[in-house]
Amino acid sequence: MNGAIVAFCCQHSAYPAADLAGKLGLHYPEALRIIRIPCAGRVDVIHILRAFEKGASAVLVLGCEDGACHHITGNTRAKERVKHCEMLLKEIGIDDRPAVMFSLSPNAPHKFVQVANEIEMVTRELREAR
Repeated sequence: MNGAIVAFCCQHSAYPAADLAGKLGLHYPEALRIIRIPCAGRVDVIHILRAFEKGASAVLVLGCEDGACHHITGNTRAKERVKHCEMLLKEIGIDDRPAVMFSLSPNAPHKFVQVANEIEMVTRELREAR
């Protein structure tokens, strides 16, 4: 997983957006590793930290838009966990690898690609700054 961008994708929003991006032939980073999950709220801090431990250059948690979560508060819980993880990474001095939460709808393949490309650009800039 060295250098991979791990994307935990909600099966109700981000995963369909990623699937649609593929069907439309939209290009996103080859290093992106999509993990389908039942809800962004199921991603725990330990999952994010394990991805970094295994060499991920960035972790994305992609969930439903505000007010549209199929599990009511899953996206809110995910945002809180990602924020907590960012704080932990900063405390231990590993803040050069981003953990980020994004919300998107299932019919937003272009936004999915935009998010993936932006995080790849950020990780590239962080690597070059080292």
